[in-house]
Amino acid sequence: MYKTFGTHNYYVYILTNQKKTVLYTGVTNELKERLYYHCNPEANSKAFTAKYKCFFLIYYERFEDVNFAIDREKQIKGWTRIKKEDLIKEFNPNLNFLNNEI
Repeated sequence: MYKTFGTHNYYVYILTNQKKTVLYTGVTNELKERLYYHCNPEANSKAFTAKYKCFFLIYYERFEDVNFAIDREKQIKGWTRIKKEDLIKEFNPNLNFLNNEI
């Protein structure tokens, strides 16, 4: 189905584990659905988020162009942990889990 101009939604997001010791950066066009699958991995899943229990959303950005979203994901993935933490704290100073806000 064709989406009308301005209705495209792509998200770059960062997940963490309960103790906030691991960060995972991803991109999706359905953030709520993607969070569901991260939080409910298939049995014996070898996915990074399942292995390290990264089920908690702490950061996201919205884009209308998939290429900008993919470029941003790659940029963030290339950053140091400290730079990622600074980005997250600017957006979410208390490092609250945002899953229920989506």
